[in-house]
Amino acid sequence: RGRQIVGLDIGSSSIKVVELKRTGKELQATKLAIEMLPPEIVVDGAIVDPGHVSNSIAKVFSEQKITGKQVATSVSGHSVIVKKLSLQAMTDEELEGAIQLEAAQHIPFDIAEVNLDYQVLETPPEATTMDVLLVAVKKDKILNYTNVLTLAGKSPAVVDIDAFALQNAFEYNYDPDETTCVALLNLGASVMNINIVRGRTPLFTRDVSIGGNQYTDSLQKELDLGYEEAERVKMGIPVPGVNEEARTPVLKSVSEIILLEIQKTFDFFRASAGGEHIEKLYMAGGSARVYGLSDVLKQELGIPVEELNP
Repeated sequence: RGRQIVGLDIGSSSIKVVELKRTGKELQATKLAIEMLPPEIVVDGAIVDPGHVSNSIAKVFSEQKITGKQVATSVSGHSVIVKKLSLQAMTDEELEGAIQLEAAQHIPFDIAEVNLDYQVLETPPEATTMDVLLVAVKKDKILNYTNVLTLAGKSPAVVDIDAFALQNAFEYNYDPDETTCVALLNLGASVMNINIVRGRTPLFTRDVSIGGNQYTDSLQKELDLGYEEAERVKMGIPVPGVNEEARTPVLKSVSEIILLEIQKTFDFFRASAGGEHIEKLYMAGGSARVYGLSDVLKQELGIPVEELNP
């Protein structure tokens, strides 16, 4: 509450920085910056060139005159496991003792190799069971990120999960109705996070290794474009020699792959949730603005699709 904290998103295509300040009960964004990264510096959520990324972080802080050193960041991908457990109702102390045992049964990694955390989800007082959200992240994944922050002269105060960081932003801005079930989609350059929530409760999360890079690769290959030209075409910016008829089928073919993964996620969720109906999809992430994508999703999913506004 009393300290200044800077949000930092290290993505495959860019670094995003936002500084928040509390004024009364409200939060105010005082600084906001994006620093683009060359391809292959961050690949599938792994920082391949820590020196380049730490220099880019230091550069953004310096240019924006951000003095705060405490940083909140988040991770996602194959090294992140999120499980919802249904356990016998117990006290906080009992749960703390039981969680390691439960984790060993549900996490496909050696427990010594992961950082664990958990959150008790809202449970009616008279219930005999309790829902617990268990999260495990491989230690080397966290070190990959925190070492880069330390190299840049920053202090990692929070390491969250991408899907839950997005949910926090959604809750703060939309104050969701407790009975409404929506899907939050974060579509980056190489990873897509999907989080299905009811009110403020996460019900199902999934990370998929797909994103805006697929559009760029396909456009370069199919239309014989350079990287920068393909990047412009996918965002709907006119490029000489590329007309609507040429770009639409290429963009649509990738949008359909993304759609398929979203539908698959919804099917997994419905099979496990029994009767839950997803009423709306909120999109975030740079690749959410790819030309024509939201139209494809609206049409095929049959639910409202809206850009999440923070």
